Amino acid sequence: MCVAVWLVEVLFKYGSPEQFNSLIFNGSFTSSLAIVKPWTWLTSMFMHDPNVLHVLGNMLTLIIIGPYLEGLLGHWCFLAVYLICGLGASDGQIVYSYFTHDWGMSSYGASGALFGLFGVVLLVFRRTHEDIRGMLIWIILDLAMPLFVPHVAWQAHVGGFVVGLVLGWLLLDGIPALRRRPLWVRTLIYGAVLVVLLVVLAVVLTPQWLIRLELQAQQLNLPDVP
Repeated sequence: MCVAVWLVEVLFKYGSPEQFNSLIFNGSFTSSLAIVKPWTWLTSMFMHDPNVLHVLGNMLTLIIIGPYLEGLLGHWCFLAVYLICGLGASDGQIVYSYFTHDWGMSSYGASGALFGLFGVVLLVFRRTHEDIRGMLIWIILDLAMPLFVPHVAWQAHVGGFVVGLVLGWLLLDGIPALRRRPLWVRTLIYGAVLVVLLVVLAVVLTPQWLIRLELQAQQLNLPDVP
């Protein structure tokens, strides 16, 4: 899906720049628009910069850790974990905007969800007593990337990683009463709870005056206010 969306972006960029700009604006995740454009929570985690390096780096990472984790969780549980970690990445950006008042920041890419997968794999490795030093070095290097590469949404990386750790712990341990339930049941229950909490957190942290302003701008067909 990430590659397919990226190909569409490339076609629009060179074939229809106006459509490309519209796709980026309406598909990327912007802190101030999270509530009035809720679909961007989903679309942003499948979009990448038309530059091939962005999608290539993320897809190589997904190929490295994805099959291992998907083999443990199964197809649908893996997809659910990926999506929930992607939502956590968006919340990481909102938390940053709340403390810095930078509500105009925007981002897109799979890296936030991938950092969530890092968190889950890290807990699995720890449980199975595998050597986690290589994984830790990989995570630290990725977290340090903003020091060397500009315009990296490290806030989303942190948010995805934290949610991945929480979700991984819940699936591995969690509430004693649910430990014997099938994995898909635990994923459904814990995933639903986390999604609700993430949405509530975003609504609580986003200033109500900003939400009203964005809704009024949409009704009047005015440019969105950052």
